[in-house]
Amino acid sequence: MTTAPRLEEITPKNLEAALGIRVRPEQEFAVAPVVNSLAEAYVHPAVAWPRLIMDGDRAVGFLMAFLDTDWHEDGGSVVRSGLWRLNIAAEEQGKGYGRFAVESVAEELRRRGATEFHVTWEPGDHGPEGFYLGLGFRETGEVVEGETVGVLDLG
Repeated sequence: MTTAPRLEEITPKNLEAALGIRVRPEQEFAVAPVVNSLAEAYVHPAVAWPRLIMDGDRAVGFLMAFLDTDWHEDGGSVVRSGLWRLNIAAEEQGKGYGRFAVESVAEELRRRGATEFHVTWEPGDHGPEGFYLGLGFRETGEVVEGETVGVLDLG
């Protein structure tokens, strides 16, 4: 990181930079492209929280949190919040931007009164499992649409 990273709302001014974020080719199986995330944010505006990760004038990543989402569990329902997408540009990985993104979402969730931070990930080589477990997430034992569910206590 050359400066302190920051989050920016997606605007017409930075849309092209957001759309230009690409993960490494071997990671593409594990996360949807930013354009898909922005389309989902458009159709789920009440729960999606998309942000561009900036370092100076460089777009280095994209995240999208989900806020107070009705999560169906064993026929029941529970409200959860967490990280929906995280795309760190291939050439910017390993520089702390992913950790910054997770910490930023955790801060926003705490501000909104959440006590848990949920995330899902695609299992497999080159996937993000080690990253999330290394940040303190633990597997819940749930699998949703083939993805492992993890949780981090915000207390």
